[in-house]
Amino acid sequence: MFRRLLTMTAAVALLALPARGEEPAKPNPFADKPAKDAKDPKKDDGDKKDDTKAARVAHIKLAGDLSEAPTGESLFGAPGENLRAKLDRIRKAGKDDRVKGLYLELGDLSVGFGKLNEVRVALADFRKSGKKVTAFAEEMGAKSYLVALGCDAIVLPESGGLSVYGLRAEVTYYKNTLDFLKLKADVLKMGNYKSAVEPYLTDTMSKENREQLESILGDEYDNEVVGAIVKGRPAKKFDAAQVKAIIDQGPFTAKKALELGLVDHLVYQDQIPAFFKKQLGVEDVRVVENYGKAAAKDADFSNPFKLLEALSPAKKKESKEPKIAVIYVIGGIASGKGGVNPLMGGSSVGSETIVKAIQDAEKNPTVKAIVLRIDSPGGSALASDMIWRATKTCTKPVVASMGDVAASGGYYVAMAGKKIFAEPGTVTGSIGVFGMKIVTGGLEEFAGMKTVVISKGQNSGVNSTTFAWSESERKAMTATIEEIYDQFIDKGLEGRKAVGVDMDRAKLLSLAGGRVWTGRQAKAAGLVDELGTIDDAIAYAKTLAKIDPATEMELYQLPKGGSFLDKLADGDLGSPFGALRSIPGAEKAMKMAAPVLNTANDPVKMLMPFMIEWK
Repeated sequence: MFRRLLTMTAAVALLALPARGEEPAKPNPFADKPAKDAKDPKKDDGDKKDDTKAARVAHIKLAGDLSEAPTGESLFGAPGENLRAKLDRIRKAGKDDRVKGLYLELGDLSVGFGKLNEVRVALADFRKSGKKVTAFAEEMGAKSYLVALGCDAIVLPESGGLSVYGLRAEVTYYKNTLDFLKLKADVLKMGNYKSAVEPYLTDTMSKENREQLESILGDEYDNEVVGAIVKGRPAKKFDAAQVKAIIDQGPFTAKKALELGLVDHLVYQDQIPAFFKKQLGVEDVRVVENYGKAAAKDADFSNPFKLLEALSPAKKKESKEPKIAVIYVIGGIASGKGGVNPLMGGSSVGSETIVKAIQDAEKNPTVKAIVLRIDSPGGSALASDMIWRATKTCTKPVVASMGDVAASGGYYVAMAGKKIFAEPGTVTGSIGVFGMKIVTGGLEEFAGMKTVVISKGQNSGVNSTTFAWSESERKAMTATIEEIYDQFIDKGLEGRKAVGVDMDRAKLLSLAGGRVWTGRQAKAAGLVDELGTIDDAIAYAKTLAKIDPATEMELYQLPKGGSFLDKLADGDLGSPFGALRSIPGAEKAMKMAAPVLNTANDPVKMLMPFMIEWK
C-alpha cells in the first residue's frame, strides 16, 4: 500500500480509518432479489427504445491521481480528463433534469486532502438539488472513503472491505547506503526545518523534523480524517473519541464496516439499479455509463493522412467571450519547459512554459483575471523566481489557489498573488533553501578510477561531482544560499503586506526555516489568506475584474496540453520529474550505482522537506 518516492525524505501515508458503532448489522434488502435488469449496471447499451419514464442515474468513476494539469488530445482512445473535467461532469449531472441520482464508482485514489475537498464540495453542490448520491467500490481505501463520506449512501459488496486505519509517516534515511556505496552528499541549507536533505546526512530524525511531522499529522488526522467521519456519518452521532477507537480496529471486512456504521449497505455491482429504484422510489432506472464523458475517436490506421491528423489534431478556435484564465502549476519546478508526459505519466513545471502562459493570458483581451492553481512541492529556486516575477509584473489581477501541495518553491510562486487560497488540508509553507550535490569520488576510487584535475580559478570545482566543495567553494555557495533565502523572506513579506496582513520580518522568519504547515495552520499564521476551493479563487478573481462572482464565465486553461507531435518536436517526452533532475552528481551516481536522484547543473533548491503521499 505504500510506494516509496524517488529522492524524498519522507512519504506520509494516509492509510485508513474505522469507526465504532453498536448498531446491529442491517439485512441486505437486495441479497435474494437480483435486479431483473442485471446487465452491467454501468453500461448504457444505447437502446433506442423510449425510456422517458426511466429515472436516469449518472455513473461517474473516480480513480488514480486526478491530475489537475490541462490534458492534450489523446493519441488513441478517449481524450484524457483532468480533475476539473470530472467535477464539471458532476455539475452537469446536477443541472440535468433527466438525472435523478449519481452513482459514484470509486477506484484507488492517489490524491491528497486538497483534491479530496474539491470532490466533496462538488458532491455537496450536487446534493443541494435534492438528488441522491451513492458511492460504490469493490474495495474502498481511505481516500475513497473520505470522498464517499460526502454521499448519501456508501455501499460495498459483501466480499469487499474498508481499509481505514489512520495516518502514518515513514522517513527513509540513506546515509548508510551512501556510505556503503562510497558516495557523499555535500549539503548547505537555510532553516532548521529544511529537512529535505536530512536523510543524506544522518540516520535518525531531527527534533525539528519530528516536530513538524507530528504537527501536520495531528492536524490532518483530527480534522481531515476523524472530523470528516464525524461530519459524514451524522445519523450515527459519532464523537471524535468513538471514531478514533474505531480507526484503531481497522482495516475492516465489508460486514464489519456495516456493523460499525461506517457504510450503509452490502450491495453487489449488478444490484446497483435495484438499489437506486428503492432509494429513489421509482419503478425503472437507467444507469448512464460514464455520464458526460467525451467518446473515444475512431482512428483509421489504413490511412496515413488520418493517422497524422490523429497525432496532431487541429487546434480548437478560441471564442471571443470574456474569460478567467486558470494556469496550472503542477509538479516539481524546473527551468525550461514542462508539462504532462504522455508516455511516462506525471508532470513537471517548466518556468519557461508557465511564464509564457502568464504572458499569453495577460495579452489576451478576452481574459479578465488569472487564477494560478498550484500543486507543487517546489524545486529550482531560479525557476520559482522566474514564475514569481511574471506573476508580480502581470497587469491583470492574479489570484493563487493551492491544491494538495504548494510548498517551498510552490509557495514562492504564490506570494505575488492578490490573495492566496488554500484547501484546509493543503501542505504549504516550507520557506527555506538548500544546496546539494552527490559526491561520487569515493565510489570512483573504490571502482579503481582515478581523476586528474587541471583548473583555473579557485572555485572551479563548484559543480564538480567528483569532489566535495572546498572551503572557498563552500563559502561562495553559502553566500549564494543565504542571499536567496533573504530574497524568499523579503518577497514573502512584501506579498503579505500587499494583501494587508500585519506581519513583520521577525514573525515571518519564525514561520519560515523550511517548516511545513497545513492550509488550516497557514491561514491561522497569516501565510495564506482564505480557505477555499479553486472555484472560490475563481469567484474572487471575478470580483477583482469587477465582474459579478455569480456570472458564468468560460475558463481559459493554460498551459495547453498540446498534441503528441507537439511534445515530440519540443523534446518533452523525457522524464516527468523535472525538478529532481537538478542535484549535481546524482545522474552520474545513478549511472554508476543507481541511487536516488536525477540531475542538472542547478544546485540551489526550494523543495519541501519531504514528499507527502496519502494512502
